[in-house]
Formats: sequence, structure tokens, C-alpha cells
Amino acid sequence: MTSTYASANSDKPLVTMRDISIAFGGIKAVDHASVDLYPGEVVGLLGHNGAGKSTLIKILSGAYLRDTGEIHVSGELAQIANPRDAKTYGIETIYQTLALADNLDAAANLFLGRELRTRWGTLDDSAMESEARKVMGRLNPRFEKFKDPVKALSGGQRQSVAIARAILFNARILIMDEPTAALGPEETAQVADLILQLKKDGIGIFLISHDIEDVFELADRVTVMKNGRIVGTAKTADVSKDEVLGMIIAGKCPKGATAGPGAVEI
Repeated sequence: MTSTYASANSDKPLVTMRDISIAFGGIKAVDHASVDLYPGEVVGLLGHNGAGKSTLIKILSGAYLRDTGEIHVSGELAQIANPRDAKTYGIETIYQTLALADNLDAAANLFLGRELRTRWGTLDDSAMESEARKVMGRLNPRFEKFKDPVKALSGGQRQSVAIARAILFNARILIMDEPTAALGPEETAQVADLILQLKKDGIGIFLISHDIEDVFELADRVTVMKNGRIVGTAKTADVSKDEVLGMIIAGKCPKGATAGPGAVEI
């Protein structure tokens, strides 16, 4: 059941969002934004609150219906009108709240709403635990608390469960919303290890974050938004943290970045 997607065709984007716009009450929350994501890549989305990054990603996840623009997944035009549509394209979202059922164990959370049953119609707990152990063994081999309710797990372990639930059903594209918020250094390191494993499996990740340190640690590229527009996109290796701060605060696009329509090139 786990994803076997490989990054052999890494020259072809997993996701291309082109000229995306959406307005609420006449105010453009996203204004002609274009981003892409490749297999085995992490793209960090940065910007102040209200910059448009979460709205843009909610369009990809099917939570919002765009006014204009196109989305392509693996080169094909995608029709995404709701979260169910997004899932059919292998797009899964892991929100900051994780949306876990605290009183249930890891396996029950992985299969919540999609439970396996025996031929007699009863819950097949052993089969679900077996599948949970397989996916967790690949994603986080140190995870051992399969019988504990997830409320007893650490923040990093809870992230493991949320990510495993997404990739169990063949997600190729993950949207991660502030995955290290409120985590300590050790748990943040656990999440970084999880993301590295996902990259090895060819999964593409959009990482929404306010933390520049996190983005430079985890992302291959960074895209900055301001006032609903893309300021610019750059490889994290080609720009400094100060330059990215300049993109966020002043909308200034440094030489190491590809400028968007919302940028002032410097």
C-alpha cells in the first residue's frame, strides 16, 4: 500500500500551478501566482500572515476553488474542485493540528475512515497493525509505540503517524503546514529525518513555514509571497537568509532568485 513512486523522471514536475488567482470579497488573496514542485524536492513557502501562501496551497489541496489558472500533476491537467479530487492525484495535506484521533493507536489512526475488515465484517486489527508496522518501519524505524494512544506520543512521533497516514495510500505530493511548530530540538530533528526519507522515496513536499531556519535546513528551494503575489523563487543554496528576509519584508528579489510579478529586482 505504501508509495513506490520513484524520482527517475525528476526533470518533469510533479506539480505545476500556473497563473493562479482567487479573490475574497473583491480582494485578491492570490494574484497570478505560479509555482512548481519536482519529485524528491522540498519547496519552502514563506511570507507574512496574509501573504497568500496558505491560500495558494489550499487551492492545490482542494479546500478552495481557484478563480483563474491551471494545475498540472505529472504533466496532465488536473481538475481539483475539492479535497477528494486532490487525493485522487496523490495530494495529501498534513495540517499543523495533525487531525489525529488522540484516543486511538497508530494503526487505527492510519486507517481511520478506511478500516480493513475481515470476511465476517469485523475490524481486521492484526492486518491494520501489520500494514502500520510496514509503513512506519520504512518511514521511522525507531517507532515502537504501536499500542499506545497517540495522545501519549511525542510531537515528533505524532508527526510520524500523520505522515504515515498520508503515504500509506500512495501520496506523491505532501503539503506540510508548520511541521516543526512548538517542537523541541530533538523532535524537530526527527521531523527533518522523516522529510529526508520522503525525499528519498521521490515524494514532493510543499513546506509552509514562518521559520527561515527550518526552511534553509529542509528545503531545496524557497518561494516567497507578499500581498498575494510571488516575489521570487530561489535555490536555498543560492541565497542568504538576509536576502530571503528582504524578499519577505520589502518584496525585493536578489540576483540568486527568479523574480515573480510581485518583485522589485535588486
